[in-house]
Amino acid sequence: MTDTIRNFGTHLGPEVVAAMRDLYAAEQAPLAAAMPPVAVDCAYGPDARNRLDLYRAEESEDLRPVVLFVHGGGFLVGDKGGPESWANAHVGRWAAANGMVGAVMNYRLAPQNVWPSGAEDVTLAVEWLRANVAGHGGDPDRIFLLGTSAGAVHVSAFMNAREDHADLVRGAALLSGLYGVTPLDERDMRYYGPQDCYALRMPLTAVMETRLPLFMACAEFDPPRFQTEWASMLQGRLGRHGRLPRAHYASGHNHYSMAMHLGTADRRLSNELLSFFTEHS
Repeated sequence: MTDTIRNFGTHLGPEVVAAMRDLYAAEQAPLAAAMPPVAVDCAYGPDARNRLDLYRAEESEDLRPVVLFVHGGGFLVGDKGGPESWANAHVGRWAAANGMVGAVMNYRLAPQNVWPSGAEDVTLAVEWLRANVAGHGGDPDRIFLLGTSAGAVHVSAFMNAREDHADLVRGAALLSGLYGVTPLDERDMRYYGPQDCYALRMPLTAVMETRLPLFMACAEFDPPRFQTEWASMLQGRLGRHGRLPRAHYASGHNHYSMAMHLGTADRRLSNELLSFFTEHS
């Protein structure tokens, strides 16, 4: 499996996404049939994309921690998945299988929706969960955010937009995000606008300064830009706070496989995330 991933190197694109889905389908697809969502298309906001699904393994009298997953897609594509499409929905099932309530959200996409729509949608989803998740077995005071790629950016932007973010969620796990260390590329501008808007709109300051517990990861075969962002944020937070945030280097994985493999036999990232959530629950 690692050789299959290694052969793609650090390339991004639809063909790599499709190959990674094929790579994990044998493990992930059966789980989709075994654990359907307990609530589908919950409207957390007014837009048609403001929908989330909830996953829970079994009923319990005790309220459980909640993990809200924010998918990637370069600001332009992506979907929460569901019974017919395991990708992204699998993170909700993974959370549920590990004793939590999993929430998987859609959000508005560029170019029709631009900055700061992602932060606004994460905020709306968090507020909806705080008001409603107890009715589905989740603890509104123990919500964690887990974002990958563009989803990690939107989670970070939520922290930047809400000064009270540490009162709303317990922690944030950021997988292969872009926080403002490296320059924009053309794709990013379809969400952020021109290069001269970049410094004001990226969540660099929030991620650097927040006291919210953070988990930050990148992959061995992430493109160098993503690795630069990760390494720079670790160094910056070490200088500012005197210690590193919790961090993970996903050896043998690429930009897409890192989130896609959650719930499979490779439990390295899974164990680190579960330990992080338990520590701060």
